[in-house]
Amino acid sequence: MARKVRIATFNCENLFTRHRFGSGIRESDITKEGWDLNQNGFVRLKPRAKELTAKTINALKADIVALQEVEGIAALKSFRNKFLGGFKAYPHVALIGGNDPRLIDVAVLSKYPIIHARSYQHVKETPQKRNFIFSRDCLEVDISIYGKPVTLYVNHFKSMNGRRAATRSRRLLQAKTVRRIVTARFGEQAGNHPFIILGDLNDYPRTDEQGASAITLLANWDQVENVVARLPEDERWTHYYAHKDSYSQLDYMLVSNSLCSRIKRVHIERRGLPGRARRFIGARLKGVGKSNPKASDHCPLVVELEI
Repeated sequence: MARKVRIATFNCENLFTRHRFGSGIRESDITKEGWDLNQNGFVRLKPRAKELTAKTINALKADIVALQEVEGIAALKSFRNKFLGGFKAYPHVALIGGNDPRLIDVAVLSKYPIIHARSYQHVKETPQKRNFIFSRDCLEVDISIYGKPVTLYVNHFKSMNGRRAATRSRRLLQAKTVRRIVTARFGEQAGNHPFIILGDLNDYPRTDEQGASAITLLANWDQVENVVARLPEDERWTHYYAHKDSYSQLDYMLVSNSLCSRIKRVHIERRGLPGRARRFIGARLKGVGKSNPKASDHCPLVVELEI
């Protein structure tokens, strides 16, 4: 008998427990040298925003949540314990510290057992080059759902800060590498196996004055389906950019062909967006402000599958 499972992805925007430093302290020095806690006074860091992030996650009713922009395993467990129902709600956690010097990592919370986790943060374009391919990581996680394994590839690609065209080559390399990783494990007909590539891929599907999308070879790969495309075209956006009042799809769930027929619902949860995101006319979560506080500038995406 088929059973339903809900899988989500969410860039929760700076889920930190770090300390706020005084004036004159440069972030670049902190990440290089560390810090002495005795020299700083502390305040709670965005407590209302954390509460709204939690309300948004709880609204998903997800069994498995892939997260982006999490400071570390301690921050994730603390957040889970305080806001999401603790160990009983999500007993299984995966996070491996990645490449971002700001300590924004990718992670997984799961009601089902995580039976395997692997990081690809160490992968380089060539052995001779020093730069890592992934800005954060590509976190591979196998989860046993009613005894059946499903593999997640959780990603957070290079951002478009510094212009989309100028940063395109890095995202293109990341997209190619994810596809290569999946193919290396499952073969050329990878879609016959149960997996989902998900997360904040930091590019939208359309071509504009900045050029073509960097992730087309992944989002349009014939072994997966970009399930957001099942929604009406004007409902496919997952991110609000206040500077230009623009709305785009940056967050993806690329579901393998073997799982696509099992999808019963695709939903984008927007109630945590700030009030100034005027394209969303629905009710907000209690406590959301015009600009701040907010759950995130991204909207979580959730799919319901029959396994």
